[in-house]
This record gives sequence, C-alpha cells and structure tokens, in this order.
Amino acid sequence: MQHIIPKNRQQYEFVSHEDVIDPNNTVRFVDAFVEKLELDKLGFKLNTVKAEGRPSYQSTLFLKIYIYGYLNGLRSSRKLEKECVRNIELQWLCGSLKPNYHSIADFRKVNPDALRNTFKLFVLFLKEADLIGGNVIAIDGTKSRAHNSKKNNYNAKKIKRHLDYIEEKTTEYLAQLDAADATEKSEKINYIQEKIDRLKAHKIKYDLIAKQIEETGQAQVSTTDPDSRALLIHGQVVEIAYNTQAAVDDKHNLVVATQTINHNDRNALFNAVKEVQSNLQQKEFTVLADKGYNNAREIENTQKAGVETIVALQEIVNSNAKGTTPAYLVTKFIYNKDEDTYTCPAGQILRTKGTWHTKKRNENFFYQFKKYRTPECKTCPVKNLCTGRVEGGREIERSQYAESSERNAANYKEQYALYRKRQEINEHIFGTIKRVWNYYYTNLKGLKKVNGEWSLIMMVYNMKRSINILGIEDLLKKLDAWKPKYPKAWLNLFEMNKKEAVIHILNFEPRIAA
Repeated sequence: MQHIIPKNRQQYEFVSHEDVIDPNNTVRFVDAFVEKLELDKLGFKLNTVKAEGRPSYQSTLFLKIYIYGYLNGLRSSRKLEKECVRNIELQWLCGSLKPNYHSIADFRKVNPDALRNTFKLFVLFLKEADLIGGNVIAIDGTKSRAHNSKKNNYNAKKIKRHLDYIEEKTTEYLAQLDAADATEKSEKINYIQEKIDRLKAHKIKYDLIAKQIEETGQAQVSTTDPDSRALLIHGQVVEIAYNTQAAVDDKHNLVVATQTINHNDRNALFNAVKEVQSNLQQKEFTVLADKGYNNAREIENTQKAGVETIVALQEIVNSNAKGTTPAYLVTKFIYNKDEDTYTCPAGQILRTKGTWHTKKRNENFFYQFKKYRTPECKTCPVKNLCTGRVEGGREIERSQYAESSERNAANYKEQYALYRKRQEINEHIFGTIKRVWNYYYTNLKGLKKVNGEWSLIMMVYNMKRSINILGIEDLLKKLDAWKPKYPKAWLNLFEMNKKEAVIHILNFEPRIAA
C-alpha cells in the first residue's frame, strides 16, 4: 500500500516566516494591535537605552508575547521562553528574538496598571468598531484561587485553637521531660527539648499574627499573599481567593469592565458601574445583577449615577415566625409617599414620629431608618396573625434607601424577562475562562498584580471573541482606521514614569562570553 512520504530532513528550503503564517492567523492581529499602541502613554515602564552592557528588549516584545501566550493557554514565563524557541508563530511575532523567562516574568509584575489601561483601551476600540451596544450591562463575579493555602490563612478563632494546642502539648512535654530527667536518659531529654523549642517558636509566630489581627481590626490574615482572603465559593466550600468582577455588554457578550476585589459581591455593584461608565465614556445604561449584589446603599448610589438597576430581590425571611403569617409580611404593607404612612392588610394606618434611628450592619455600613406604628394594633382582631409582640403592636422600619430599593423591585418585576438574560450574558465568559482555558487560579501575589493579570485575561477573551464575530480581515481594517485616544489620567502616569526614569530588572539579559 502506498503511503505519503515525509520530506528528507537534509533538504534545504528557502522560506521566510512570513510565508508560513496564514493571512487569517490570530497572531497577525496581536502584532498589529500592539504596534498601534503608544506604550508609554498607557503607563508601561519602558526600557531605557544604556551606554554600557547588552541592549535591552523593547516593551512591545513582551506585551506581544503575553497576549499571544494567554490567547493560547500559556502564562508561565518559562513555557513562554521555550515557545519563543520552537513555536513558528512566536518566531514570526518576535522577529526570532528569544528573551529569557526572568525578563518575561518581570514585565507582567511591574506593569499591572498599564495592563489594566490596555484592556480599557481595547474596550474603546471595540466600541468604535460597533461591537459594543452600551445599553444593557450584566455584572457578575467569580472566585479565582490565590497563591495562599488555607493553612496560611488565620483568624482569631484559628489562632486561639493553635495557642490552646501549643499550651496543652507544652504541658505534656514538660511532664515527659521531668520523667526523662529522673531516668537520666540524655537522648530522650534532648528529643523532648527540641519539641518544646519548636512549640515556643510557633507560639511566637501565632502571637505576632494575633497582634496583627488586633491592631489592624481585620477579620483574617493571610501570610503568603496578604491581600488574599477566605471567600465562600459555593455552598459551604471556602477557598483563599480573589473575587473577579466582570461587566458584560449584551450586544456580543464582550467584557467592558473588570475589577478584582478581595471581598464578596455585596459591596461591589457601584464600583463596577463606575468602571463601566469610565471605560465606555457614557453615563446611562441598564445594569443586571443577581441577588448577591442586592445592597440598598449600592443600588441607590448606582441609580443616582444615572444607571437603571435590575437587581434580583433577596428572599424575605420571616424573623417573627411565631406571630407573622405570609399574608402580613412587610411586603404586604402599602406605603403612601405623600402622607409618609403605611397601610396594613387590615386597612389600618401606621404613622411615624419622623425620628431617624441608626442601625449598624457591620464595621463599614451604617444606615438610618424611621419606625411606623398604629395604636389600633391593641384592639385588632387579627393581631395574632400579624405580630407575636404581646405588648404594643406591629412595627415597620423604613430605611433611608427604601425608595431606591422599591424602584429596583419594580424594575425587576416589570422587566423580569430582561433580567433572565443575565445568565446568558455572563456565565459563558466565566465558563470559557475557568473551565476551557483553566484560568481558575493566579500565581501572582497582591491585589494590584492580580488585577493586572485578570485585565489581560479579559482583554484576550474580548480579542478572541471579536475575531470570531468579524474575522481577522475585517477586524484589521477597523484597527487600521482606529485612532487611539489616551485619557489624561494615563498621560499623568506616563509623565510620572518619565520623571522616575526607572531601569527595571527586566532589562537584564545574561552577558554572552566572547
């Protein structure tokens, strides 16, 4: 049977890198996009020309390598170094240059803000390319595991448990030491003493962490990556992680804003909305979010910023199960705005004295509310269905954010079909990034650096999706006609970098012996 015969390895061929890269290869867009940028205006710390030593690589080279790497599931600097040697696409992209892994890794570490700016600039390009509608934005968050184990995350309860164990074991070892002294067994005495010394060292460590928790007022401390936190992933599963927010436009499901935080979604809505407004350079749109974002203060601030909210409602918890039946839950009481009163299901009017009371939700959240009552509760025939309070009657609290919450609740009920699109808009992105690309963790430490990496990941997602929508040829045409505009804040960063004239370690390459 005849087979296809491979070429002779000894055969010489005259072919350029340009000939082997297809015109519709993604790498061509990566090259054109980076070449279009003015990296200094984005805040990248550029390599300086030195009078002595080996010349440094241009920063554009490292940005191309990282965009290509994340597009193809490669984010290890050592793997990227190898690919620069054996990968024909990277050889074309880098002009056959082969920087070492140390230079590649340092570029990502020292430019987190500039990487965020690059993502934002790409969003502006997508908007000008008419790939972003800017009318409906869905916001959601996902957890990415931090470079910090559970073992190295502590809270006051965990510290106490460790210290109690150390005290217990120390007492036990001291008793063993007394017994060993009586028998004069020197080897056993030395062995037990080593254990006691080790416990003393651990006690010093835990005492210092306990002092840090007390002085800073933090609920927890991570020792490997101080910015990481123990966050609830799902159910009762807790991981030491970061919470990455993504704001996604509904036109083509492209990410228009991203922020990585180290707390839950409850206080994240307004900041995410401000980021969207800044990135899209527009004020008004409608935002969709799940019930994890249902925070009255955040909703009010968002609405005041000109954004309409459709945030899922929290489940009503009956805190007075002994006395309140479903027919008399607080949602069944009708508020009259003009008279500032509530009408109960039995038709009685609840009034307020107008006094504002303060309630503390947590260390950072205080809010004010008014109380509404009626004397008719004393003789009401259905009081036992409405409240379990023996003395007095039913009391309704109305917070300072009630009007915004009611406006959001009305939006949610009237536009429920629109809210249902939220999962279609958001979940595909996180599924692709975490399940398909395997980017469910970060090896970088610190909130700032992790923000930079996730901005790079989201930009790469947008890049791949926009290529699938338009194709390389049309996208390159739009890129060629595009004139980037750099916001003033980035230009200030550019001037600051110029003044500092920083020479970074990423300029270093080993000197080749003559």
